[in-house]
Amino acid sequence: MSQLKPISHLDNTPSTPGKFKMDKSPYPHRLRWHSSLAKLAFWSFLFLGLILIFFLRSPSPSPLSDPSRRSLRTSNWGGPAWEKRVRSSARVRSRNGLSVLVTGAAGFVGTHVSAALKRRGDGVLGLDNFNDYYEPSLKRARQALLERTGVFVVEGDINDSALLRKLFDVVAFTHVMHLAAQAGVRYAMQNPGSYVHSNIAGLVSMLEVCKSASPQPAIVWASSSSVYGLNSKVPFSEKDRTDQPASLYAATKKAGEEIAHTYNHIYGLSITGLRFFTVYGPWGRPDMAYFFFTKDILKGKPIPIFEAPNHGTVARDFTYIDDIVKGCLASLDTAEKSTGNGGKKRGPAQLRVFNLGNTSPVPVTDLVSILEKLLKVKAKRVMLKMPRNGDVQFTHANISFAHRELGYKPTTDLQTGLKKFVRWYLSYYSNSGKKAAG
Repeated sequence: MSQLKPISHLDNTPSTPGKFKMDKSPYPHRLRWHSSLAKLAFWSFLFLGLILIFFLRSPSPSPLSDPSRRSLRTSNWGGPAWEKRVRSSARVRSRNGLSVLVTGAAGFVGTHVSAALKRRGDGVLGLDNFNDYYEPSLKRARQALLERTGVFVVEGDINDSALLRKLFDVVAFTHVMHLAAQAGVRYAMQNPGSYVHSNIAGLVSMLEVCKSASPQPAIVWASSSSVYGLNSKVPFSEKDRTDQPASLYAATKKAGEEIAHTYNHIYGLSITGLRFFTVYGPWGRPDMAYFFFTKDILKGKPIPIFEAPNHGTVARDFTYIDDIVKGCLASLDTAEKSTGNGGKKRGPAQLRVFNLGNTSPVPVTDLVSILEKLLKVKAKRVMLKMPRNGDVQFTHANISFAHRELGYKPTTDLQTGLKKFVRWYLSYYSNSGKKAAG
């Protein structure tokens, strides 16, 4: 057999068709190649050198310089005195009581849940980063309220894994009520990174610490009715599809539910998700419609009221805070123990999702009418088309599952709930000398 000759010239063939002229000798080509390589190496080293100089001379970045990470305002923590406060706050004072870590404790729902747990003798430790999504002074006032009830709120971020591990080292929590999150539908269009940071990365950070704890706590966490998104079937049931989110906020909460499923499946964490439906009441969030409507009506400012296409009604399943608290506590009380230990699953664990709503959707125009009567001021209404900013036309909760499993039954209608809110609002912003933001 004849021996095949090596086809050395293929290395020099262009990758696209065209005229090609072979070099008579390979040596000039090699010289040019070595020269190009030397130039490439020179510019590479120069470029790397400039980068090194830039970083050496640049000041250390502040964690607050990135708005998506502005919540990393972790204060100093640790030490004997600090640990003593943590233990005292988390100490159970009733028979068969729970020891609960409440994240987002200085938030609206977090404050009410923490106070309710403490009143019945459970051990409660709060955690909050006091970010400035809305006026931090309101969060500080809630913190002071909790301090008076004996709840210590640690200032820290849920993404601070070292802090979370320290808290679990100091206290063997039986339960975690995870309420910390970046709230609001519309703000996601301005600062999307904050939602990923808090609602996804923060949830994973919390679950990571919980799955490694020994013993593992049972977890109850706040999802949202927003996960139903563009679903047109009403009332919304836990078995309905949730794969059409209408906002980034909703998408992060949907992602949270899938993440919860994963940690339940792999690590045996007992996890209960709660889909809240438009929570309102005293100490509420200033970014909610009922809150800033009240402020603007009193100031004589026009209030925007959205209407759906073809003059359709926009309605919400407004749920009073006390009813939400009852659902939260019932979820904690019925949560089964996690089945893992130190990150290892030892059997199937409980995984649940509940709607917590009022079951009575109310048009936003009716909400304004109620506020007008309570405030004794006529609102300057401005009807606007609903923008594409993540809002949905209506929400309506089917709570039959929560009623059966938790004994959940809301008892406060919108008229009664708003009356209590207005009374708090007028007292808070007049007696405290504070001015409503905006």
